[in-house]
Amino acid sequence: MIDPLIVKTLHIFGAMVIFGTGMGTAFHGLMCNLSGDLRSMVTGNRNVVIADWIFTTPAVILQPITGFYLMWANGWSLDDHWIVASIILYIIAGGCWLPVVWLQVRMHRMSEMALETNSELPSIYKRYFRIWFLLGWPAFISGGAILWLMVSKPF
Repeated sequence: MIDPLIVKTLHIFGAMVIFGTGMGTAFHGLMCNLSGDLRSMVTGNRNVVIADWIFTTPAVILQPITGFYLMWANGWSLDDHWIVASIILYIIAGGCWLPVVWLQVRMHRMSEMALETNSELPSIYKRYFRIWFLLGWPAFISGGAILWLMVSKPF
């Protein structure tokens, strides 16, 4: 049996990484895209994609593993309302994050191609950027609510 305190620490660390990397990549992606500078957009989009693969993806995988372990170790139940709410919010956040990752990869490829060919960004780029921006809101709100549920365990 693994010490639940170690698992709890990993769980909290994973939540910090997801939320912190999300804030950082959102800020970085927003600023580079609003700059209108194609070189900045290429670099910013590339770094956002890399950060999601290196930091966010492992943390997203770690969270349910550590969460279910903590549920078991602490004798909590899947019937506990705060756990049900956390899982629903996690699914909502993931449902936003997966298309965001796809959009980030596409935006990076489009900006890189435009820079390499010295051409304009395709018109779909702006639409992808707007969708990327809009999907970030429910993901962040869900993440913040999950953090509150983890700490307060209401109901």
